[in-house]
Amino acid sequence: MLAKKVKKSELENDGSLLSPMYGSRNLREPVPRYELPENQMPPRAAYQIIHDELNLDGNPALNLASFVTTWMEPEADMLMTESFGRNYVDADEYPQTTEIHNRCVNMLARLFNAPEQNAAVGCATVGSSEAIHLAGLALKWRWRRRRRQEGLPTDAPNIVMGGNVQVCWEKFARYFDVEPRYVPLTPERYVIGVEEAMELVDENTIGVVGILGSTYTGEYEPIRALNDAIVELNHRHGWDVGLHVDGASGAFVAPFTRPELEWDFRLPAVTSINVSGHKFGLVYPGLGWAIWRNQEDLPDELIFHVNYLGGDQPTFNLNFSRGAGQVIAQYYNFLRLGRKGYTEIMQGLDATTAYLAQAIESVGCFEIMSKPGTVPLVCFRLAPGTVGDARAGEAGPGYTVFDISDHLRARGWIVPAYTLAPNAQEIAVLRVVVRESFSRDMADLLADDLRHTVQLLQTRGPVPSPARHARRPRIAAAAGARHEPEGPKTARKIC
Repeated sequence: MLAKKVKKSELENDGSLLSPMYGSRNLREPVPRYELPENQMPPRAAYQIIHDELNLDGNPALNLASFVTTWMEPEADMLMTESFGRNYVDADEYPQTTEIHNRCVNMLARLFNAPEQNAAVGCATVGSSEAIHLAGLALKWRWRRRRRQEGLPTDAPNIVMGGNVQVCWEKFARYFDVEPRYVPLTPERYVIGVEEAMELVDENTIGVVGILGSTYTGEYEPIRALNDAIVELNHRHGWDVGLHVDGASGAFVAPFTRPELEWDFRLPAVTSINVSGHKFGLVYPGLGWAIWRNQEDLPDELIFHVNYLGGDQPTFNLNFSRGAGQVIAQYYNFLRLGRKGYTEIMQGLDATTAYLAQAIESVGCFEIMSKPGTVPLVCFRLAPGTVGDARAGEAGPGYTVFDISDHLRARGWIVPAYTLAPNAQEIAVLRVVVRESFSRDMADLLADDLRHTVQLLQTRGPVPSPARHARRPRIAAAAGARHEPEGPKTARKIC
């Protein structure tokens, strides 16, 4: 997140000052908002200023937009608090933290079915975004090493992925000079197409990305079919294109709800997997993991050895210093829950998701876009042809999912509205992520508020608000960053 320095001329007015003016003996004078205060203040006063401002944030329990964990058990909270001062990278100073990290990597490698005869390797990261950058770098270096061995040029690497990838894949391609090749979505297909992906693969392809849980709809991409197609293509051309699985959301779900699903290291083309510990790994943000099938899949040139912290420490990361709390909290969950505990939680989320989808359908004007048995979320849209769907050209007061999102916010619910990825961006949806803290009672309350919101909009029509106009272009721009959005298309009436 970028921030800009406020111009000096704008600091001349009262808007540059925090003016809490509490009925307190501790703080009766304004303090600068954008400049370092000249004097100190009592700790309780500083706390109160910040605490009061944070009340304007959304309620994490009602934030149905986020995949990120908002609640952990008190014992995990205590462990994280005790670990605030531990630096994760100081292996010599905190050897047991390093041992806990290594145990987590081993547990994840086996959870993802890494062959026992292989020396799988992995590391903790600051969320899946860093893990994706590391995995992408490994694919690029692996491809470049092979090309150099064959005496071939290495100046035009590309990576193949669906148009629905998370923005961190676009960042990787731009930051590390790799041509991104996107498989376009269609109004009927919201994930990568296997045949379409193979048409984009050539001798310069460093890898293909398959997503286990699309951010847009939660759908699992056809990882097994991608694997089979890549194996056949490699055999036919003598290539060695790898398959990376972006399991940010689904890699902590599928092993427990669909253990028979083959998406991981059971498939020979899968060279690496990333997963977010801070999503369905049930840990506070920001924690991710990157795991490689073989040590050879992580080229030695990418690993740095440092000794100024004491002893030789091999590191592979974009960040260096970071708190150890999230890694320790992940280990707490592994010990506390085990396979049985994670299975019970994920199956419970799956059941709540099905219950919520049915409740939303009962409102009568929504079409469910997500599929059962994938990431626990409900993605839905106004059913094409629904009265009030302005884009379907119907008579009556026009309203959209963006209006519904704004009205729900008045009740405290944070339910994002957005358009799907390019070539399907004429479809605008709402999405509810079902986390551990979301109960069936809350599902009923949300469905009731949805019903009331729709009735209100059908009666009164949308009420323009600053929030509505501020958020819509931002969401649309994020979803369609690579292409200009197309005009509205005629929708087929189905309800």
